[in-house]
Amino acid sequence: MPAIVGRRMDRLAPVRRGTRGIDRRTVVRTGIVAAVAYAAWLAIGAFGRPYNFFDMKIYHGAVVWWASGNELYDFIAPSTTLGFTYPPFAGLVMLPMSWLPVEAAGWLNALASIAALAVVLAALLRPIVDRLGWPLWFTVALATPPALAIEPSRETLGYGQVNLLLFALVMADLVGLRWRARRGTHHDTADSALARFVYGGTWAGVGIGLATAVKLTPALFIGYLVLTRQWRAAVTAIGTAIGVTLAGFALVGEESRTYFGSVLWQTERVGAADMTANQSLAGLLARLYDSIETPGLLWLAFSVLVLALGLSRAASARADGDELTAFTLVGLTTNVISPISWSHHLVWVIPAIIVLADAAVRRREASRGLPLRVTGTPPTGGVPPLRPPIWYPTLTGLRHGIGALGLWLLFLVSPIWPYEHQLPEVSHYQDGLFGALMENSLAIALIVLVAALPWRPGAEPAFYSDRLLRAAHPAARH
Repeated sequence: MPAIVGRRMDRLAPVRRGTRGIDRRTVVRTGIVAAVAYAAWLAIGAFGRPYNFFDMKIYHGAVVWWASGNELYDFIAPSTTLGFTYPPFAGLVMLPMSWLPVEAAGWLNALASIAALAVVLAALLRPIVDRLGWPLWFTVALATPPALAIEPSRETLGYGQVNLLLFALVMADLVGLRWRARRGTHHDTADSALARFVYGGTWAGVGIGLATAVKLTPALFIGYLVLTRQWRAAVTAIGTAIGVTLAGFALVGEESRTYFGSVLWQTERVGAADMTANQSLAGLLARLYDSIETPGLLWLAFSVLVLALGLSRAASARADGDELTAFTLVGLTTNVISPISWSHHLVWVIPAIIVLADAAVRRREASRGLPLRVTGTPPTGGVPPLRPPIWYPTLTGLRHGIGALGLWLLFLVSPIWPYEHQLPEVSHYQDGLFGALMENSLAIALIVLVAALPWRPGAEPAFYSDRLLRAAHPAARH
């Protein structure tokens, strides 16, 4: 209790200002953010690879080719065997890039992706910083550079990929589900119909639908919504995906028929399964078998197992009031079971790190007897009960904190590249068992996260049940 009082008094204390009215605390925090950003930039230089918007050059070349009157899926990038692999709707979205030089398109995509990541981090960290009393802008500014420095983010930016933008679309639906749950427990005071629509979260599902129309793998989130009986969001997602796909048939029918009739099934267009960058289960098995192709039946059997495990754990996390962990588990499961998950696809480790770090903080708070409360639960007029103190507080939450730090360091260093091998020239066992483990380390981490990522009961519910309300406020039982 004294810690809470001290924190509140600290917020009420006058802020020291300089002679010109500058907030010294803000200056110090800005300096810390600048130092962290510079350290992240150095880390990208140390652990990243040379980037030249390679994928963006393919996208840009394809839409320029298409805008010139040619068939979209006939394009092959110079000096490669690679062409456009996204659905026609994605081509329509990217078509305005044909008006820009490729470098300008790459930097525009990078800036949009960085902004999208910052907005997502603000949404994910908001419930945590509100609980801890930290300033949101400072926390997000501190979290964004380390998130950009890890493998999925830096590869996305460097290659000109769209993964952070798709990640933001899916996470927008998480926010929508939260807002819709809050609308059900608070009196709606919005002044206009538009405000009630936006803040009411009735649009939840649109982001997943759009992401699915651009890249098919987010469709697993629709399966999750159906499994957890979030019918309105599921129908919205399905309707959005089908709607924009039909719009693609109406606008560019020839390309749509080509894509869904043949291009979608040409898996060789994206590369061999055993390539080091493919950190999915299929890539892991291909490398373990030292084969260019994945052993199909074995992959299918393990994929079904991982799918069942991931979705069941996601449903349990939601039932216990942690929708963020539920979404994270679904995203991680998608990375694992997809035939191809390049290292820049693995953006779902970002919320996994947040979940692990917050789990460590929550357990630390519990050990000190701080108040128990469900984030976002509407007040019932009573004072939240204190958790009983734990008498060995020093190590409480340590394993979760180590897990968060270790996961960030793994994806920062990305040890797959020093042990990269390519068949048939070089065996994946060229560097022995240790080399094979390092080359598959990111895939192994994903599988472990699907199986063992903890959730935080009552942390961030996207619905309010009587059980969650009673857990937060015993007075509500009467």
